[in-house]
Amino acid sequence: MELQDAVRGNVISLFDGVFGKAARRGRGVNGAAIAQVDGYWEALRAGRLMPNRSEVDPRGLEGALEYAFILEYIAPGVGRIRVAGMQLTGLLGMEVRGMPLTALIAPQSRDRIGRLLETVVAAPKVADVTLTGERGIGRPPLAARMYLAPLGSNGNDAPRVLGCLQSEGAVGRTPRRFDVDAIHLRRIVETAGPVPTPPATPARRPAIPGFAEPARDFAASPQKRPHLRLVKTDD
Repeated sequence: MELQDAVRGNVISLFDGVFGKAARRGRGVNGAAIAQVDGYWEALRAGRLMPNRSEVDPRGLEGALEYAFILEYIAPGVGRIRVAGMQLTGLLGMEVRGMPLTALIAPQSRDRIGRLLETVVAAPKVADVTLTGERGIGRPPLAARMYLAPLGSNGNDAPRVLGCLQSEGAVGRTPRRFDVDAIHLRRIVETAGPVPTPPATPARRPAIPGFAEPARDFAASPQKRPHLRLVKTDD
């Protein structure tokens, strides 16, 4: 089957399983972390259109946490990085939390990535993107693949996207940004099924820092019990 790429008008192939043939087009990127993130996302959704953000447990992504990230879709075509593994920090040479996803993308490819984000969130679809690092002094060849999959939100929260970016080669001088070579989209097939139970994790294992979104502080207003005072008079 084929799908018309709305970003550039190219005809691209749909892929099955953990990306099928598309997984082999990443110019040497083995894609092991992407395969784990995609498998985890599929297990969480359990036949639904997508899993919820609240179901994502970083302990289920231990082998891929270095490459994984979560985006907050804050405007059409704009995804802000909420949490990310050290791979993204290493590519830019700085803290990436709060930055737009396009900070990792070369200027000439940013519109394309913006339209892709709209497709992932609105269609919704799963995307596998083949990337090539920009070259220059101190910047050797660098190939990469990026995975994007939609997450449901609760209440009035902005939509989220689960992502993974895996590169192959020396990073060199930072920041490293990427051109988009190809985009491969997978249609999400929704089937009837029970609401899944989150994967079990050992209770005594500590949560992995660095990937979970920081919890909001909540301080309840102290309510003091009023005191009664007996006033005695001779009247």
